[in-house]
Amino acid sequence: MFSHPFIKFLGRFYRGNTAAILGSVIIATVIFMSACASVIADNEPNKRVARGHQPPSAELLLGSTRSGKDVFSQVLHGGQISLLVAFSASAITTLIAVAVGISAGYFGGRIDEFLMSLTNVVLVFPQLPLLIILAAFLGQVGPLVIALIIGLSSWAWGARVIRSQTMAIRNKEFILAAEVMGESKWRIIFVEILPNLISIVVGGAMGTCIYALMAEAGLEFLGLGDPTIVTWGTMLFWAQSNSAFVVGAWWDMVVPGAAIAIFGGGLALLNMSIDQISNPKLKTGGYIKTWRRMKVEVEAKRAAL
Repeated sequence: MFSHPFIKFLGRFYRGNTAAILGSVIIATVIFMSACASVIADNEPNKRVARGHQPPSAELLLGSTRSGKDVFSQVLHGGQISLLVAFSASAITTLIAVAVGISAGYFGGRIDEFLMSLTNVVLVFPQLPLLIILAAFLGQVGPLVIALIIGLSSWAWGARVIRSQTMAIRNKEFILAAEVMGESKWRIIFVEILPNLISIVVGGAMGTCIYALMAEAGLEFLGLGDPTIVTWGTMLFWAQSNSAFVVGAWWDMVVPGAAIAIFGGGLALLNMSIDQISNPKLKTGGYIKTWRRMKVEVEAKRAAL
């Protein structure tokens, strides 16, 4: 059962990689608690259950908001929307970046010139001000629109990175051999090139997910989102509007802020662990021993030849 290649890969990935283990535990815990919010939390997120700004207690684990709503229930239910926006925006950004980057790097010529011109146009506009302008122009937008805005405006840097890596792989012997054998260009892209970019693509997706989570919270904190939908960003918006810190109700703002920081930290740890695998110069802990052993074995085989 444990001889499956994927199981072996996971074993090598997590062996000696503390950052990967800790990051995965944090991400899995937050996702699980948000997904099971209706089971874990006793109260509805929009239901008044207590007096305003009640401190954390046995009845209300994380206190109540200014309108008497359960903060614990809101942070769990709000995580469902916030995480959905972050993952959706990351998926949109990654798909566009991979499509543009690989196409530009592999086909070259006029296709490369056109796609890179489009990419440079997108890069000219600073992302955060662009997000604010688009959200303000559209009015109070929902989570789906926020995910689309973030996803459609954040792909340019990833596309340039993937293009440069594709150009480095483009003239490798195995690519030239596949072309000589008559394999189709699309098969070469999906079978030969894309698997060699997995670590870069996944790392970029993790970084984009962190950015999307922060951007969504920032837009909603500024009042550009739909305040009737419970998310981590709207929780911050209402806490600020109700002067939570001024009146001493620190939990009203600290809880959603901590949720964003904890989940973002888990993604950052997992992203760092991917770098430790894909880049030998960053290998630490148990990985450096494995990498050195593999290097010795390869050098021994070359010497035997």
